[in-house]
Amino acid sequence: MARLRSIKLAAGNRTNWRQLLTEFLAYKKLEDGVDQYTLNDYDRTVNLLFKRFPKAWESEQALRDAVMEHLAQDIAPPTFNNRLVYLRTFFKYCISEGELSTNPLATMKKRRTEECAVSIEVDVLNALLAAPNQNTFVGLRDYTLILLTLDTGIRPSEGTKLIPQDFNASLREIYVPAKVAKGRVARTLPMSEVTRKALRKLISVHAPEWGDNVPIFCSYEGRELNRHTWGDWIEIYCKKMRTRIRPYDLRHVFALEFLRNGANAFAAQRALGHSTMEMTRRYVALVNDDLKTEHAKASPVDRLIKSTKAKSNTKI
Repeated sequence: MARLRSIKLAAGNRTNWRQLLTEFLAYKKLEDGVDQYTLNDYDRTVNLLFKRFPKAWESEQALRDAVMEHLAQDIAPPTFNNRLVYLRTFFKYCISEGELSTNPLATMKKRRTEECAVSIEVDVLNALLAAPNQNTFVGLRDYTLILLTLDTGIRPSEGTKLIPQDFNASLREIYVPAKVAKGRVARTLPMSEVTRKALRKLISVHAPEWGDNVPIFCSYEGRELNRHTWGDWIEIYCKKMRTRIRPYDLRHVFALEFLRNGANAFAAQRALGHSTMEMTRRYVALVNDDLKTEHAKASPVDRLIKSTKAKSNTKI
């Protein structure tokens, strides 16, 4: 097999990358259960590479050169990391199909992203909650999804896929199924009474003909709300408030406040759906940095020493 593969590659008799991408997307959907939004991201990322470098597929050296130049662009670390992961996964599939002998991104590491606490004042959050018109379906939907994110830390891509059966009003819980969860591991999230009431009200105004499989957070026509559209709605509210908040920022607010208010790191990990403690530790570190800052402002010892020095100077 290896001999046949090397002959095929050397001869340049390779399948067109567009056909491979089509097969790859079908494979990810059927075998891995990847959702449509992620499939669109794969499609967009691979197409962008070959749009910039039309001759990249002519040889493996040309592909490697193109990929290196493509990723050398002046782009933000999150953008770089997304391109790296999506392209590397696609190339891995190409190797399994005998279309590549090596993955040009096999050893490349992600860029480190700068961690900063998402600090949103209480009055700003209250203004955001007050922005949607709850007398309309869309306004009630948006108000409830903001509440749910702040209350549970659920990811936007998870929250927009929940259906009424995932909500347990009597236990005040929302169930995130494995097929919806980013890490493909189900989890159950407790919620406050305020959020429970808002969810019950939203589900009660769903049109009867929609059925049980229409998402809780859908359009007024009963169509699925994707995370990009949700981001557009948040942007509309924020422009009126003259501020900028992304849907994911609300998840960060939950994580930091959850820890600041006494939750332990393991509880935060379970709530946030992190597969490892790595990301949770970053939130813990940010909270610890907050504590250091506040300590520097309000240390009782510093106040005592300053007071003692002031009295000594007065006596002199």
